[in-house]
Amino acid sequence: MSEAKQAARFISFEGTEGVGKSTAIANLCAQLDSVGIRYIKTREPGGSTFAEQLRALLLDVNTQIDDDTELLLMFAARSDHVQRVILPALTAGQWVICDRFVDSSVAYQGYGRGQGEIQMLDKIDSLIANFVPRLPDLTLWLDMPVQEGIQRAYQRSAADRFEQEQLDFFERVYEGFYQQQQAHSQRIKRVDASGDAKQVSRRVWDLVQPLLS
Repeated sequence: MSEAKQAARFISFEGTEGVGKSTAIANLCAQLDSVGIRYIKTREPGGSTFAEQLRALLLDVNTQIDDDTELLLMFAARSDHVQRVILPALTAGQWVICDRFVDSSVAYQGYGRGQGEIQMLDKIDSLIANFVPRLPDLTLWLDMPVQEGIQRAYQRSAADRFEQEQLDFFERVYEGFYQQQQAHSQRIKRVDASGDAKQVSRRVWDLVQPLLS
């Protein structure tokens, strides 16, 4: 295996609505460009042709599905995304920068929909074990008060199916991210998402830099 392939890294960004993931990802990609790192930028749900079709369905405000169906569609999209996009890029020695990954399913479908119920979390763990052969090397959880993030999200565009949920849903989602960070602190790093974009970018870069070696 070549050094380029050995150096390939998988980084995911997580957080509740409106925390600034898109801006933080764009700034990280600019910094990777500046140091000559080859990478792809992708997202979930989505990232592959089939997964993007499922994304449109999942985010459509007119879609009416039960919680188990939503969970299974998320993992169908993820499985295709991983096999067609993420693993080939990593094998080719490229970094993968992903807007959301499995931790979002735990937070949104596990805590948000299932309200942290053991049965729903067990279903997610089983799906991860069977359909996710590679977890990120680093997950950056952009942490911001829930209500502040939601207000930002509402200002930028019309609300999608998830963004139309009530505040208590997002508070449960936040708890899901918090609990995961506590349980997997070696992989999931909290990033203070308050302040301007440059400040957040510096915080992100400080956590990414050790992966360059």
